[in-house]
Amino acid sequence: MNGPILPQSVQIAFLAIGILLLIASLTSIQLVRTRPERDYSELRQRIRTWWMIVAVFAAAVLFNRTLSVTILGFVSFLAFKEYLSLIPTRRADHRVLFWAYLAIPVQFYWVWIGWYGLFIIFIPVYMFLLLPMRMILIGETQGFLRAIGTLQWGLMITVFSLSHMAFMLVLPPEKNPAGGAMGLLIYLVFLTEINDVAQYIWGKSFGKRKVAPKVSPNKTVAGFLGGVATTTLLAIVLAPWLTPLSRYEALGAGMLIGLAGFVGDVTISALKRDLGVKDSGSMLPGHGGILDRLDSLTYTAPLFFHYVYFLHY
Repeated sequence: MNGPILPQSVQIAFLAIGILLLIASLTSIQLVRTRPERDYSELRQRIRTWWMIVAVFAAAVLFNRTLSVTILGFVSFLAFKEYLSLIPTRRADHRVLFWAYLAIPVQFYWVWIGWYGLFIIFIPVYMFLLLPMRMILIGETQGFLRAIGTLQWGLMITVFSLSHMAFMLVLPPEKNPAGGAMGLLIYLVFLTEINDVAQYIWGKSFGKRKVAPKVSPNKTVAGFLGGVATTTLLAIVLAPWLTPLSRYEALGAGMLIGLAGFVGDVTISALKRDLGVKDSGSMLPGHGGILDRLDSLTYTAPLFFHYVYFLHY
């Protein structure tokens, strides 16, 4: 099966991202040459990792539906696996984890066939009822509530939430003449990542008052407001090229992504602080683990999906 025909706006978006990464790579090389006394290893690691992230994302978007959904499903698997590596589990729960892992291919199968009805209820209804029943049959009641709560929440953020990105790729492309289904996904991911970067830059430049110092000391009011404003402005500018959103709908989408991205970021930060870890893993050099890069998307993906779905699908 041949890959999908890319809308011109999507081609331009990928070209722009490639140019930005190329400029960043050349800049890092020049910095090493001109200032050899400074250590730029972390910067170069981050740039190389971004190349890898963009390559995986491009593969998920550019090829046929089966490969695209499979790649995004594998990303969810890695995120869920990393989550479980952080969370203490009881020995008795190991047999239950099989059913939790099995939920991943089943959830993405509903995505692949485009069955919205089962996609939207399979994990929050059927898996939420199945997993505690399986735990009860094992007969271990000590720590039951903590065990089932952490397992169900992990499935929600790493599988259910992230699977909304994959479902964007199976939405009817004719509903979005500007960018097709691929345009929606690029729009979401780009704005989510820009929101993270903008909040960091605004916070470092003007931030003084902390938003949640006990959870994420680097998050400031100025960073939050500046990030949301930057994301909203870009959302309005990019909407006609990649989405079916009107100007006012894009205004709402930008504010939604900015706010949801912030909440997703600090929620995963609270999880890591509770567990006493700095990064969720070391899979992505210079970035930490999968969850460190997907934290904002765990909130923005489902909220943006349902916002667009309600308005246009």
